[in-house]
Amino acid sequence: MDHAHPHRPVGVIVDGYSIGKYLPAAFQRLGADVVHLQSAPEFLASVPPPDLGPYAANVVHDGGDWERTAKELAAHSPVGVLPGQETGVPPADVVAELLGLPGNPAATSAVRRDKYRMIEALRAAGLHCARQLKSADAAEIVAWAEREADYPVVVKPLSSASTDGVSICRSAGEIRTAVAAVLGTYDIFERRNTEVLAQSFLRGPEYIVDVVRGPGGGRHVCGVWRYEKTETGAKRIYDKDILLDPDSPEVPVLVAYVDRVLDALGIRFGAAHAEVVLTPEGPALVEVGARLNGDMDPAVHDACMDGNQADLLALACVRPEEFERRYAGRTMYRKHREALVLHGQTTREGIVEEVDQDVLARIAALRTVRLVLPRLRPGDRMRPTTDLLSSPLRVFLVGDRHEDLLADYRQVQVLKDQVFRLAAPGGTAR
Repeated sequence: MDHAHPHRPVGVIVDGYSIGKYLPAAFQRLGADVVHLQSAPEFLASVPPPDLGPYAANVVHDGGDWERTAKELAAHSPVGVLPGQETGVPPADVVAELLGLPGNPAATSAVRRDKYRMIEALRAAGLHCARQLKSADAAEIVAWAEREADYPVVVKPLSSASTDGVSICRSAGEIRTAVAAVLGTYDIFERRNTEVLAQSFLRGPEYIVDVVRGPGGGRHVCGVWRYEKTETGAKRIYDKDILLDPDSPEVPVLVAYVDRVLDALGIRFGAAHAEVVLTPEGPALVEVGARLNGDMDPAVHDACMDGNQADLLALACVRPEEFERRYAGRTMYRKHREALVLHGQTTREGIVEEVDQDVLARIAALRTVRLVLPRLRPGDRMRPTTDLLSSPLRVFLVGDRHEDLLADYRQVQVLKDQVFRLAAPGGTAR
């Protein structure tokens, strides 16, 4: 671990898994140090552990008194407490409140994590949203679907992410299959699924809206993207995200809706990543995370826009007055170049024996490709893609013309299955 420097501001990152890895460097670029808060005695086994190298300390919450943990963190005089991933959202709320730092009310943390409570909070606020039911009884969900929602309906866990366990069901039999696949299992955050969530299907294109809210009330939209997905049976699988121009006609409609969503859910400070469907009746929330966009790469976002969520979030903590000066009121990103994120899909299954570096180099050499991220290593199991967790490859593309991005996107689609060599049952690579 790095050592803290006297008199430098300190940020606390709770559960710095996955996208949280970008926050230490963002704080350090502002001359600040970071301390990691591990919200449970053991790291999650379901995801790679945080790299603790950039942190000045790792404070472990032992599952007992949060006041004691907050007191230990207070010795570092932190300027902000931020979640590194979904599991960090409630602890960040609690600790920020105990330390008197900007944050979101701990009393309403559940509406920012539990997807059923999230949508019910929107309904109570008069916002358009899906009809829904939570239950542990497949028969009850079937009866509800045929009485209230009609087919298709969406069945998913209450608090997972990355489309883990999400199914689109077009019949009673598909509902029973989807419910059986979720109940009793553990989500990617190692929480046991004792109930499932069923929602009416939202028809229309789906979008991402990413924002950062500062402690003084300023709000900056860091990007609006359109999802494109492919359907395979009961699954809608991410294919690509496309950055929109801020003057696209749907953008102000989506942003105005998300502003109301954030207010309804008590997201007063920090980053938010909202997924919204633009239905014929208007925008409707799929879900929102009170944390960074999991598909963000700071350098890529800086190349196509005028900033990225990680740096802006650190700025809101370390230099709140500067954040409020630059992003007073409600401000919007500026788009410098076209951008696209490709989520690789595969139908292959087996153990990865080798990652072909020559093929990766061919992809990286394409004119608009800025970053190639293989998501499997030798020894990992590849399985057919059904969600973001089983996508084996992510590629970020940036260029001056959308047509150039699509041309390179097609080239990546040709090459993607050559990236990973799988061991045949007899031990021969294939």
